[in-house]
Amino acid sequence: MTVHPGGRARCPWPGSDPLYLDYHDTQWGVPLRDDQALFELFILETFQAGLSWHMILKRRESFRRAFDGFDPAVMAAYTDSDLERLMGDPGIIRNRLKISAARDNAHAFLALAQGHGGFARYLWEFVDHAPIVNAWENMAQVPATTPLSDAVSRALKAQGFRFVGSTTMYAFLQSAGLVNDHLVSCFRHAELSGA
Repeated sequence: MTVHPGGRARCPWPGSDPLYLDYHDTQWGVPLRDDQALFELFILETFQAGLSWHMILKRRESFRRAFDGFDPAVMAAYTDSDLERLMGDPGIIRNRLKISAARDNAHAFLALAQGHGGFARYLWEFVDHAPIVNAWENMAQVPATTPLSDAVSRALKAQGFRFVGSTTMYAFLQSAGLVNDHLVSCFRHAELSGA
């Protein structure tokens, strides 16, 4: 637990960085049920694989610009020239495999959403449409993967998604609010437990 100015107890991982604190306090763990918001977060999480989330947050606006507002229909239509343009954009993570995967994931996202009445509907079925509320007391207790993230990873791989390993998917489930992994001492745990 970390107590920041204002006296509120928070999870320790944001440290004192204002960008990270704002993300923790207003976004991380908030249940997302909108396909567009989930798609953006999903793509950002795939770029985070092997890197820090803070690095992605600092570049989020650049990612939004570079990837046409994360419009999955536009991204699915990207040509190889578009992928090369993205490789030359210094505002994003220029990883050729992740950039190529973003296009493939847009295709998979559109197909899954059409076949299942929406991506959000499909995803939330894994948790019976209600967030899992954990009761961790310290960060050492928070797992990197769970049977849930294993299942989501397998299911999305079968649907043609890439960069969806279990660790990446657990981070996605946490940030998208399907799992409340704020520490019980954190003010956001109670605020989000009834969401």
